[in-house]
Amino acid sequence: MQKLANDRGVIAAAAMDQRGSLKKALSAARSGPVSTEDMEEFKSLVSEVLTPHASAILLDPEYGLPAAERRAPTAGLLLAYEESGYDNTQPGRLPDLLPHESASRIKRAGANAVKVLIYYTPFERPEINDIKHAFIERIGGECAAEEIPFFLEFVGYDPEGGDEKGLEYARRKPEVVIGSMKEFGQDRYHVDVLKVEIPVNMQFVGGAAAASADVAYSKSEAMDYFREAAGSASKPFIYLSAGVSNAEFTESLELAAEAGVKFNGVLCGRATWKEGIPIYAQKGADAFRRWLEQDGVRNIEAVNSRMQAAGPWYGAYGVAKAEDLVA
Repeated sequence: MQKLANDRGVIAAAAMDQRGSLKKALSAARSGPVSTEDMEEFKSLVSEVLTPHASAILLDPEYGLPAAERRAPTAGLLLAYEESGYDNTQPGRLPDLLPHESASRIKRAGANAVKVLIYYTPFERPEINDIKHAFIERIGGECAAEEIPFFLEFVGYDPEGGDEKGLEYARRKPEVVIGSMKEFGQDRYHVDVLKVEIPVNMQFVGGAAAASADVAYSKSEAMDYFREAAGSASKPFIYLSAGVSNAEFTESLELAAEAGVKFNGVLCGRATWKEGIPIYAQKGADAFRRWLEQDGVRNIEAVNSRMQAAGPWYGAYGVAKAEDLVA
């Protein structure tokens, strides 16, 4: 675990495990096809330029292994175990694993942790959630047997098909995040780090820079939700950027700090590099590298500067240093 954290024990990780969504975005920006070589090059450039400013990077075994080789020597490695997306042939957004991977293979590939993403809401039908609970129990058991840390990312959704970016879902989002944190913090899942969404939608927080005309919660209410979510965590937890802008994500970290939340870091992807997609697609690798060296580094440093309030991952276990857990 400490190989994924900085010298304060905070996980300041970059995320570059996007696959289907990245290929779609690159193709749209280019108005043409995207090759495997394009995907590998894009990820490698992100890894090479940004990992000197990160404690670790999250990649995928499908396109990300060349990028893993180009990360900074000081940066740890997480590898994704799940298929990109979810099963859309049936309800419930059911997950699946990469068919040629296992926790053992991910460990042998040099990863310091296994990461799995699951779409989850406590408001889904019990028979659907039972499948997901069993799914995570199996993965947790596999990671425990291999003695490799397990990072679980859960992304909420509306089981009725509503807009997850809209006002009505924003009002329910705190319950979704808090309920998910309570569920997967249970010991039977063997999760080591919870990778969680910001418990509110900053676009509906009164007075926020990102706020729209509609308000789902006042700033005070939003801070209470941050505290309630943190209080529900029985394991270390880190925030994911969930595709929002760098400005919106850093504002949410500022609000967490103001609320007194001792989160344990971030795993930040698109908020750092997504604005460079059209640069790579239209102008090529050299232009994208130059963009990363300026804008990308500025973005990741903006996130890093908001993590002074974060606490070490091992503090979630009530110890003063990581070595005490081994002992």
